[in-house]
Amino acid sequence: AFFSIPLAAECRPQFAFTWRGIQYTWNQLPQGWKHSPTICHGLIQTALEQGEAPEHLQYIDDIIVWGNTAGVFEKGKKIVQILLKAGFAIKQSKVKGPAQEIQFLGIKWQDGRRQIPMDAINKITAMSPPTSKKETQGFLG
Repeated sequence: AFFSIPLAAECRPQFAFTWRGIQYTWNQLPQGWKHSPTICHGLIQTALEQGEAPEHLQYIDDIIVWGNTAGVFEKGKKIVQILLKAGFAIKQSKVKGPAQEIQFLGIKWQDGRRQIPMDAINKITAMSPPTSKKETQGFLG
């Protein structure tokens, strides 16, 4: 979604850089800029509110719709339509559902319960315990 958000022409100079003697600038919101997630979240949220989107959960450009019936998938389709109409690009490969089990923001959801995925548990248990303050900070993120 970041690359769906155009930068205003007057903002582009602050995103210019030179590489191998050639100057470039971003025309869309760059993904690595510290304010991009906040701007992206706000623009998507505004589009969904104005489009009267059905109940959903949004974190930046990740959105989940849930329910007990396959018919809830129609609510997800409405959200996709609202975002496309607002000019956001959506990878159809990222649109999932309906499903009995999903992973959203690193958490596995199944039968209305959340679980830590086994690959994450295995990575954590395979790690050596930190032996310094710096290693502890690195472990905790």
